[in-house]
Formats: sequence, structure tokens, C-alpha cells
Amino acid sequence: MLKNDEYYMQLALDLAASARGNTNPNPMVGAVLVNNGVIVGTGLHRKAGEPHAEVHAFRMAGDHAKDATLYVTLEPCSHFGKTPPCANLVKESGVKRVVIAMKDPNPDVAGRGIQLLRDAGIEVEVGILEAQAYKLNERFIYNMLTSRPYIVAKYAMTADGKIAAATGDSQWVTGDDAREDVHEYRHEMDGILVGIGTVLADNPSLTTRLVSKEGKNPVRIVLDSQLQTPLTAHVVQTDDARTIIVTSIDASKQRETALAAKGVTILRVATTHGSVDLEQALEALYKEGITDILVEGGAGVHASFFQQNLVQKAIIYMAPKVLGGAHSITPVGGADVQVMSEAIDFEFDTVNFVGNDLRIIAYPKH
Repeated sequence: MLKNDEYYMQLALDLAASARGNTNPNPMVGAVLVNNGVIVGTGLHRKAGEPHAEVHAFRMAGDHAKDATLYVTLEPCSHFGKTPPCANLVKESGVKRVVIAMKDPNPDVAGRGIQLLRDAGIEVEVGILEAQAYKLNERFIYNMLTSRPYIVAKYAMTADGKIAAATGDSQWVTGDDAREDVHEYRHEMDGILVGIGTVLADNPSLTTRLVSKEGKNPVRIVLDSQLQTPLTAHVVQTDDARTIIVTSIDASKQRETALAAKGVTILRVATTHGSVDLEQALEALYKEGITDILVEGGAGVHASFFQQNLVQKAIIYMAPKVLGGAHSITPVGGADVQVMSEAIDFEFDTVNFVGNDLRIIAYPKH
């Protein structure tokens, strides 16, 4: 196999992706050092606050970094954060060439690391496997540009678009493999969000339960404008995971005190037509350190997010079943539209089998 720039950059991207779910709020970054066709160092950013990918790669390479080519999935940082700027490390390493997949999306720093390297006489090439690098860090890029959480809507439905029978029974729409896949996504996300209707109807735990490894529990987020969440609800038991309830400004102070005594964080925001204002809610959640959120419903919550163009990505599981029924529940509720032209347009990105079910990844055209 011809080992060209794309080959080594793909290795760096694969390294970066292996830390998915562990680097927030930082990006996933991978680095590969190659000297005369031999890989002499590799590294990845494993966890926020720990050394960056370039640091690990240079430590492994030692003196072999001199005159090598560095492949890195994101422009080396040029500013001091919790760690020193990597651009200075690269400049002083003795490498003769740096290949970068994409610029830093932060408008305040984008391009500075690249310019620093070029000013030092190092050959720099930017844009190798750029599209893959953007997709890898879509959450981080969105955070940098908007200062809001990246929203992923997830639901499982039958082939005729139903998530539950008219009685509300939904166990189970999909098979074991698809449900395990959902828990992998939970492990990767900062937060998981449902409405109070789901809490009252299903009493979910909203934790991560993986067969193959110990999963990371996301922060549980409940939209509950009147603080109806029972003190006995699973989400109120905060030993396993943190819980945030987003409520209205005028919700009961007494209820807040009782929930807070259980360890629940209460965020108060304005309301619109009786529901919490989602724009304000997302701003407040981002300030709490939530960089991405898996929205798991119910139908009314999904409708609010979709209709306000707040969804950046959708993960849809489709089971080979037909439920039928005029009153069976659909994944997205809300007010009826009158014409097809009012539909929210999406683009399918990937379609894969997960067990016997289909998993569709889609992005809204907006």
C-alpha cells in the first residue's frame, strides 16, 4: 500500500476518534510523526486537561522527530490554556514539515498556529482529509461558533413511524443491538435530555449501561416548567449521575428546595406558551459545562427542538415492524402542518444495520 499524506492523516484521525466522549469541552485530536517513511511517534488528546496529542507524539519520537513530518488533525494551538501552546512545541521540535487536516475553528485563534510555524521556516500544508476532520469534531466546531450545546435528536421507531402504541407501551421498538448502540452514544455525550412527560410516564434512569465496558453517565436534563418531577423518580437519585431540571422562573420555591436537597440542580428560565424557553435553556446549560446533548424526547420535546431549528444532527433507529393505528405515538409531535412544503428538510448521511434494525444518521439542511 502506498503510504501517502492521506494514509497517515487517516491514522491520526482514527487515533483522535478513539477518545470520543472523553475530551469535552476540548476537541478530539490525533498526531502521527513520520521520518523517512517510518512512524516514529503517535499521540492523541485523551482527556480534557491532559497533554495534547502533539506532546505524546514528540515524547514517543524523541530525537527521531528531527526532520520528520508531523500529521495532526487540528491546527496546533497557539494560546495558553490548561497546557502550553503546542505550536511552540512543534516549532522547537526540529520537524521540517507539518500536515494539518483543518484550521482551528475558534475565530479568535484560527490560523495563528499555522502562521507561527511558517514564520519559523517549517513547510505547512492544510486541508488533508479536511471533511473527515470537520465531521470528527462537529460538536467542538459548533461550540466555538455559537457558545451553545450541540444538539443530537435520537429516537427509535417502527417502519411506519411509530415510537409507541396508543397505550404508551414502547418496550421494545428495537432489538438488543440497537439499544446497546444508544448507550454507546450516551457514553459519548455530556448530557441527555427528556421532558417531564417522559419522566412521569416511564420513570427512566437515563444512565449508560454498556455490556462491553463501564460507561460514562451523561448529565441528566429534564425540562419541567412546573417542577412536577417526583422526589422518588430515578432521575432524582443523583448518586449515579448529576441531574439538572430546567424550570420556569415562577415555579414553586418549595419544590425547588426539596429537589435541591436530593442533589438536583435547578435552572430557572423564561417560558414561552407555558414551556421553558429552549434558547435560554441551552445558554444556561452551556454555562453549566454541557457541550452536547442527546435529546431523547418525548414527542412534544422533539417537536419543539425541530421546529425551532435547534437540532444539529438526528440519530434514527428503524425497526422492521409495522404498528399501525391512528392513535399510535409518533416521534415528533407538535401542531399539525397543512402542506408538505412546511416539512423540515434533512439529508441522510449514513444508513447502517445495527442488528436487525436500521440506524440512520441525518443532518438538517439548515
